[in-house]
Amino acid sequence: MEEGNEKAASHRIVASDDIEVSTYLEIAKEKQGVQASPKPGDIPHGVREAVAIIDFGSQYSHLIARRVRECNVYCELFPYDSPLSKIMSIKPRGFILSGGPASVYEKNAPLTPVGIYESHLPVLGICYGMQSITHQLGGTVAPGSKHEYGQAVLHVSDENSPLFKDLDSSLTVWMSHGDEIMDMPAGFRSSAYTENSPNAVITDGGKLFGLQFHPEVAHTPQGKQIIRNFLFNICGCRGTWTPGNFIHESIASIKEQVGDGRVICALSGGVDSAVAAKLVHAAIGDHLTCIFVNNGLLRREEPERALETFRKNLRMNVVYVDATDLFLDQLKGVIDPEKKRISIGGEFIKVFESEAKKLGKIDFLTQGTLYPDVIESATPESKAAAKIKTHHNVGGLPSKMALTLIEPLRYLFKDEVREVGLELGLPEDMVWRQPFPGPGLAIRIIGEVTRERLEILRGADWVVMDEIKKAKLYRQMWQTFAILTDVHSVGVMGDYRTYGYLVAVRAVTSQDAMTADWARLPYNLLATVSNRIVNEVPGVNRVVYDITSKPPSTIEWE
Repeated sequence: MEEGNEKAASHRIVASDDIEVSTYLEIAKEKQGVQASPKPGDIPHGVREAVAIIDFGSQYSHLIARRVRECNVYCELFPYDSPLSKIMSIKPRGFILSGGPASVYEKNAPLTPVGIYESHLPVLGICYGMQSITHQLGGTVAPGSKHEYGQAVLHVSDENSPLFKDLDSSLTVWMSHGDEIMDMPAGFRSSAYTENSPNAVITDGGKLFGLQFHPEVAHTPQGKQIIRNFLFNICGCRGTWTPGNFIHESIASIKEQVGDGRVICALSGGVDSAVAAKLVHAAIGDHLTCIFVNNGLLRREEPERALETFRKNLRMNVVYVDATDLFLDQLKGVIDPEKKRISIGGEFIKVFESEAKKLGKIDFLTQGTLYPDVIESATPESKAAAKIKTHHNVGGLPSKMALTLIEPLRYLFKDEVREVGLELGLPEDMVWRQPFPGPGLAIRIIGEVTRERLEILRGADWVVMDEIKKAKLYRQMWQTFAILTDVHSVGVMGDYRTYGYLVAVRAVTSQDAMTADWARLPYNLLATVSNRIVNEVPGVNRVVYDITSKPPSTIEWE
């Protein structure tokens, strides 16, 4: 810790060798004046199991959440500087501290809220999280003589550790760090090591654990079991967070929030808004009216097919609004992708508020916002992460709205939404529909959105989807679509020179859209797609295939 680092000093708990961990936790509690949180045994029966993930800005933080959810345990990501009261509001049974790009000994380095240590609840620190534990509890972290990036072999020296139950004594793990633990805090010991890290895993012998490696990534093959062991063997979780339980909790929560109020739901045609509508309808019945807005940015025949699907499967009040002219007028001359998203998000709210007035007194607006939308938009609850792009239904919303938002899926990933949709009885073709962005084709047209360019893109997109379905690859893909670029190229058709648009084709595989890999489509399929687009879509004379993964790119081009 550097001299003069007041912020770090105010969060650091320094222990001398003759003070036990539990003792200096009590000393810290007196200094900070923070109430200790209930111990696991004090948590009332029936309260949802939850784990709080403290986010220090790691690119892998969302993967930690994924792994915890896969163990049927609820979790939420909290920026490291969140108020302790907000973190404790989910009644966590334990905490996971993420990795991060900083070094704990730097001035103003982010540190773990002291109240987490005082809570007497289990803590698992990963990489930077481990270094935060060490630094704050009196140990020493310093730049390592050797950096450790990539796979390493972890040797477990404490075979009785609950963290490594049912695991091999030697494990392949993924390292990504330049700092190392030089001195452990008093009362801590090493329970596993690698060739370069003698303190690759540390523990106080009770509920505090630190891992120098990343168990959340696929490159640590048994990492999910390590996280599961922390959740079940140390935090005492039982894996009770299931789609059925989520539905029950959501319906009860919506009933309490809405009371006798009335709600409108923004239906987009996708699974997210359909599941959100189903949940709200189950809670309040006819007090819900769904509104499907044709913003003029949808794919070919989509408005007609979506309405038919809604009325057949949702059996709710559905109002259709054709607002094509309104949206396209707003997009005239707009080139910047962020401005497109914000413009579309704001226009949606105007339309919904206008329709709400026609229905009488409406109090709430339901949206199918998902957790990746929240994370990538860098809202206050995810500010430790960099903003990638503004999702129209999150950062694109106006600051003042007449309607209160209801977002029952706000903390779910896409695959979890699909599980809930199946549990609710939605048909598989609706549940497994590929994601389609809220701003629609506007962010698949590079540059200005015009009616002419929309028709060109609709034609190209139709070909892509048709051939993917013919090849029976639709369910295997996360998304497949066409992009109309602003590039023109020279071509030749019928012995004549052409100067037409370049269309890009994008197909990716993913689990939750936070990361994605480009799909290795068969060459003959790509050839068919290309041939059909240049022959069937006027104005296009060249087709390319995007072979970039996420990261470094995003799935959508804008």
